[in-house]
Amino acid sequence: MNRDLDRLQPYPFEKLAVLKAGVQPPKSLEHISLGIGEPKHPAPPFVTDVLAENLSGVSTYPTTKGMPELRQAMASWCERRFGLQTDSMDPERNILPVNGTREAIFAFTQAAVERKPGALVMSPNPFYQIYEGATYLSGAEPYYLNCLAENGFIPDYDAVPADIWQRTQLLFVCSPGNPTGAVHSVETLKKLIALADEHDFIICSDECYSELYPDENNKPAGLLQACAELGRNDYARCIVFHSLSKRSNLPGMRSGFIAGDASLLEPFLLYRTYHGCSMPVQHQLASIAAWNDEGHVYENRCQYRHKFDAVLRVLQPVMDVKQSDASFYLWAPTPMADDEFAKGLFAQQNLTVLPGRYLSREVDDVLPGSGFVRMALVATVSECVEAAERIRRYIESL
Repeated sequence: MNRDLDRLQPYPFEKLAVLKAGVQPPKSLEHISLGIGEPKHPAPPFVTDVLAENLSGVSTYPTTKGMPELRQAMASWCERRFGLQTDSMDPERNILPVNGTREAIFAFTQAAVERKPGALVMSPNPFYQIYEGATYLSGAEPYYLNCLAENGFIPDYDAVPADIWQRTQLLFVCSPGNPTGAVHSVETLKKLIALADEHDFIICSDECYSELYPDENNKPAGLLQACAELGRNDYARCIVFHSLSKRSNLPGMRSGFIAGDASLLEPFLLYRTYHGCSMPVQHQLASIAAWNDEGHVYENRCQYRHKFDAVLRVLQPVMDVKQSDASFYLWAPTPMADDEFAKGLFAQQNLTVLPGRYLSREVDDVLPGSGFVRMALVATVSECVEAAERIRRYIESL
């Protein structure tokens, strides 16, 4: 077996299961989970209708590149959402459908990294663990960029030495961020593009939470938008990942896309023809319907706003917690060690949150996720409010 498999750490939820093992929460309280970022809002009926009406698609092998109509829907959405130059997002060259951003991030890393001594892949810290696993199995080493409160939970890119940039092959940007919800400004993205030009690395921007934001007049910027504002309509060295999982409450459909630099997507398509991960035809047709509609996405945002408002009213008297820039996460500081807080909360209130330390690695004697828990506000409004009230009772009992 590949020896690099031994370098993979247990997934955060495996660590959480160990933490909770043997703990007996009160049976009088029904369990509520804010631990996993799995959307629970209903899937859009018009999308599931298309899916059901096209189940005959299971009789057809899908192509790796996907249907032209799907790629066009994805390209048109990019142009509308990020203000791109008309027809700059060529559905033949700048877009590939993928089975969710998770597999695409992992696969692209394997295809893009050149195996050579000293190769680095930069990642935010805390982070989505796929970045780390993909890095190890590509033969590179991760270089973690601490995301701290004093910097708005955005990495301090100015503090990275030039020799580290020079060894970097990929930079992962997660904006809006998981777990913090922090959003990179378009100016920061432009700065990263300049660094990529100077040091010849690829920017991989994971933007799967981009459509979950609190202010309709302040949408999160995207990497393609930064390219467009710079007049870089070839999107050189820039790759973005988008998904229907969070945007459209379709996590089980495993539908998304990768877009950007055509010179990078062409060899990645070759990789994918061997990888064998084409999107089923019926999922492609349903995805077209989802990407072409914004009404259900607006309604989705409204539900999350309502939950954030209700939960923050309950928690803010006892926790220094704020509305995140975007996403459905609250990144909340804890009054004790985050893992002990999570364990005690489960024991007393039958409520699950994710310790921040499970999402980060120690760098320069700093474990940036320590002292925080991630709360995914994915349950119903009433469940989220009940969860907030239980958290408040637990903190008040300490």
